[in-house]
Amino acid sequence: MSGWAKLNGVLLVLVIGIFALNWGLEPDPTQRNIEILPGMVTPVAYESFTASSVLAGGVTMQTPPSGTIPRQYRPLHYEATPEDAQRAGQELENPFAADEVGAVERGEFVFMTYCRVCHGPGGEGDGTVAKRGFPTPASLLAPNARNIADGRIFHIVTYGQGNMPGHASQIEPVDRWKVALWVRHLQQEAGPVVEEVEDDS
Repeated sequence: MSGWAKLNGVLLVLVIGIFALNWGLEPDPTQRNIEILPGMVTPVAYESFTASSVLAGGVTMQTPPSGTIPRQYRPLHYEATPEDAQRAGQELENPFAADEVGAVERGEFVFMTYCRVCHGPGGEGDGTVAKRGFPTPASLLAPNARNIADGRIFHIVTYGQGNMPGHASQIEPVDRWKVALWVRHLQQEAGPVVEEVEDDS
C-alpha cells in the first residue's frame, strides 16, 4: 500500500470519527459555547476618567475632533439678537405642516406645558404668572404676532424675547416648530382681527 493510500485511509478514519462525535454529542442550547480565545470576546473596559497608557495625554476620555457635534444635534447659526430674530424669520421654514398627523396636537401639548403659564390657554397673555404681577406678555392673537413668520417664532422660543426667557433647554427643536403650528391654530380659531374705527362725530 502506497503512502498516499495510507494517508487517505487515516483521513477517512478521522472524518468518520468526527461525524460520529458530532452525532454522539448533543448540543445544549442553554449553555454558552466554549470560548477558545476569551480575550477576543471580552474586551478590556476603561472608565471615562481613568488613566490610559495607550491614549494621548495619558487619559481615557479624549477631546472630540474639531467640528464634532452631538448625535441628532443640528446647529442653529443664529444669535439671541433682534437682527438674527428677523433673519430667522426670513430664512427658516417650518418643516412641519398643519395637516401633518399629530403635529398640531403635539404643539398644543408643549404649549400647555411651557407657555400657558404666561400666555394663557388661548394665547391672550392672561396666564397665571401674568395674573400674579409678572409683566403681561403681548397677545399672540394681535396683528403683530400674526404677521411674524414661523422662523421668528422658532427663534423667540429658542432664545426668548423681552421678558420671555429662552426655552432651548426645555423644548426640543422639533417641538418648537410644533408650538408655532399651535400658535397659528389659536390665531385661526380667534378669527380675523377687527380693526377699531374711531368715531369722529
